[in-house]
Amino acid sequence: MTSQTIAVASDHGGVELKQALCEFLAERGIEVLDLGTQPGESVDYPDYADKLAQALADGRAQRGVLVCGSGIGISIAANRHRHIRAALIHDAYGARMCRQHNDANVIVFGGRTTGVEVARDCLGIFLDTEFEGGRHARRVAKLGGEPGCC
Repeated sequence: MTSQTIAVASDHGGVELKQALCEFLAERGIEVLDLGTQPGESVDYPDYADKLAQALADGRAQRGVLVCGSGIGISIAANRHRHIRAALIHDAYGARMCRQHNDANVIVFGGRTTGVEVARDCLGIFLDTEFEGGRHARRVAKLGGEPGCC
């Protein structure tokens, strides 16, 4: 993987996992754009999905990580943006496939459903896996944005 910035955001239900994933990214030498939230704040997940989508649109980050309590709400909010392909991930297979076949540019976790070690493993796979292109590029183009963008 080339040098890049990863934007990371969560609501209050995902803040602890978000912090652990920020540490993991820093351990790998990856620049982190932490968009919040911070412990003790009760916030609305759509606002943080929007912040992350804007960071990718502005070019401040190339990929993103989102976390809310279940991962479901923030995934829905993120995927409202045409340039975002956010995948809610629970295991290594999903982490690999969301990159290889869907060119996901945002990985999503549930802070109350996914353990730190599983999330770290999945994030590593997400970062290290390339998009296969080929027959998948046509399908990804129908989702909006361009494969390989953002």
